[in-house]
Amino acid sequence: MKQNHPLTANTFLAKLLTQYANIHHRAIGSAANEYIKQLGIKTGEWLESHYRNEVEWTPDDYARVIVDIKNSIGGNFFISEVTPSYVIVKANRCPFGAEVVNAPHLCAMTSSVFGGIAARQFKYGEVNLRQRIALGDPACEVMIAFEPGIETGDRYENLSITPENGDPFTWEEDTITLLNQELKRSDEMVMKLVEELEDLKNQVENR
Repeated sequence: MKQNHPLTANTFLAKLLTQYANIHHRAIGSAANEYIKQLGIKTGEWLESHYRNEVEWTPDDYARVIVDIKNSIGGNFFISEVTPSYVIVKANRCPFGAEVVNAPHLCAMTSSVFGGIAARQFKYGEVNLRQRIALGDPACEVMIAFEPGIETGDRYENLSITPENGDPFTWEEDTITLLNQELKRSDEMVMKLVEELEDLKNQVENR
């Protein structure tokens, strides 16, 4: 039997991640954005470690690295503009593929990866997601500023850096506590909803 679309590990993983993210967001609401932001910051630090050297990065170096990262995982990004104060990159394919429209909040991953790397390399990163395929735009366009006041976006600064030979995926205790609190709150909301539905069911049956 012929497949309608080629099935690859990348397309399967993209489908799995976007569906998980969609369920996650529906379950805990805006708290999911904080999960994705923290994950992006830590993932960006791990990815950045593959490009580190003894020389200070220039904006050109930064632009080449973030484009290479995205393209290495299935995106189609390219550099649009590089200045001493900001970088603009564009893309006509998202690493999550067309499935990203089902979980547009995954764009927070792009923001936090790009912004986190900028903050570690230049002490400051501000990311404006100008256009997003996830929201129906024909392409993505992202501006990353290395200083405040250029455009309004997601700010990244004063980020903790994992000690040498450490694991960037070992989250700080306060971050874990915050996320656990949000999960507990969402669990309580679900239980309250279940109780209300049960009460409504009893009212209907007793009429």
